[in-house]
Amino acid sequence: MNSDQLGHLNQKMQSQSQRQISAQAAPLGSMEPQPRPPLSADIGALLEEARTLLKTLGCTQLADRLEIRWNSRMRSTAGTAFAGRALITLNPRLLEFGTAEVTRTLLHELAHLLAHHRAGRHRIAAHGVEWQQACAELGLPGEKRCHDLPLPRRKLERRHVYRCPHCKLEVPRVKPLRRKSACLACCRAHAGGSYDERFRLVKLQAK
Repeated sequence: MNSDQLGHLNQKMQSQSQRQISAQAAPLGSMEPQPRPPLSADIGALLEEARTLLKTLGCTQLADRLEIRWNSRMRSTAGTAFAGRALITLNPRLLEFGTAEVTRTLLHELAHLLAHHRAGRHRIAAHGVEWQQACAELGLPGEKRCHDLPLPRRKLERRHVYRCPHCKLEVPRVKPLRRKSACLACCRAHAGGSYDERFRLVKLQAK
């Protein structure tokens, strides 16, 4: 996707949603709480554009499964991608920063789905080379891992600690793992990137 296509995407989405978000949009220098937009705002246009992009890149199957939703429970997170469900959730407060930020966050999360779709059963790093390549194809070359929007943040304690039995890498987490997970580095080095029970993470303690 080139710069002209990305500009067309922004312009089309903005024309469809300007009347809905003009009351909520605020300049970056003034971040006082704003009324939340309707949770149905722009979802149809966002989904249509995202599916079109995926089909352009030859990922018709993923495009057909794709879902996009607003999630009013989000606080510091701008968006999330769930590869197994082909689902993207977006923080409604993005509308306070303008349609361009909604578009950027959507493409950021869409790149996660695209990277995982292409990887298939192989494990990949969340913001690794596969994701970076997907970002570039979607018109976001050099995209950062995390946003720098002034959204409210809270510090969460990572009480659950897991260790790889092979390389001894420790992985602290806020929430416990709900399924079997293995050390990515060891799986890549010794199992061709596929899950290997030898490197399954072992829980050490809950602080």
